[in-house]
Amino acid sequence: MSLAETNVVVTGACGFIGSHLVERLVSEGARVRAFVYYNSFNRWGWLDSLPPEVLSKIEVLTGDIRDPHGVREAIKGVDTVFHLAALIAIPFSYHSPDSYVDTNVKGTLNILQAARDLGTKRILVTSTSEVYGTAQYVPIDEAHPRQGQSPYSATKIGADAMADSFYRSFGLPVTIVRPFNTYGPRQSARAIIPTIITQLLEGQTDIKLGALHPTRDLVFVNDTVSGFINMAQSEKTIGQDINIATQSEITMGELAQKIIDKINPTAKIVSDDIRLRPKKSEVERLFGSNAKIKALTSWEQHVDLDRGLDLTIDWFRDKDNLGQYKSHIYNV
Repeated sequence: MSLAETNVVVTGACGFIGSHLVERLVSEGARVRAFVYYNSFNRWGWLDSLPPEVLSKIEVLTGDIRDPHGVREAIKGVDTVFHLAALIAIPFSYHSPDSYVDTNVKGTLNILQAARDLGTKRILVTSTSEVYGTAQYVPIDEAHPRQGQSPYSATKIGADAMADSFYRSFGLPVTIVRPFNTYGPRQSARAIIPTIITQLLEGQTDIKLGALHPTRDLVFVNDTVSGFINMAQSEKTIGQDINIATQSEITMGELAQKIIDKINPTAKIVSDDIRLRPKKSEVERLFGSNAKIKALTSWEQHVDLDRGLDLTIDWFRDKDNLGQYKSHIYNV
């Protein structure tokens, strides 16, 4: 099913993946409504950085995913909902778990309830590879047990279960989209790749990081967005939860050294205890299977890690982009 000339809404459109998805949907010819978190400055997050010719084609609606009325207004009259709005930082979820329940679980419930009442044709709910916890086997497929190793991941498990229940109970046409570790331009400094790049580009030679032994399956943001688009275009994905993964892994230490070699080979990695997760909370290994997404859609990975890192570093080299980050502060 083509998305051209269809009405779509992206919640969390002001964020990292959301803003890239909005751009792609505009290029696909969709009529895009961007639901962004209300603030009194009238700032639209990363949407403010889009070219005027793209932004002029987007209907921006401000609100709060925790407010059922605002959510209903946001998705009224649309064919497809891409639900990305969430609180995502794991360390902050240790501090403020209530806010994660309200945003991630109740916010998803608001989407599902409104979509059910309004007869929305497709709902894509964004999950995370963190719902699996440390891999019990690899590659991690969609049948892998769930393990909430942080309040964040626990709320995402809850949101996924709520979405699945609405498919099973009410026949709501839901797809659960489960990206592994997405990276690329516009990613927040709470993630490891921007943390490394910004420290290096601002001239620091002691690069402060947490645990170096865990592995991650890293997906460039364009490939993640393609996963969303492919799932929305396929009827086979309804009622399914589907990984977006490269089916590969790299340790955080190897990743850090790879980035250091690209920017300043004289820099060194320094352990920073404040950046370490509690031992039982650290997800030691994420290595995802992409067999299901390839079986149900035409998705393929197009950007490998080296190319993706080069594109990301080039974006950060722009002083206007780099200037929005505070590399000297640990961003939880």
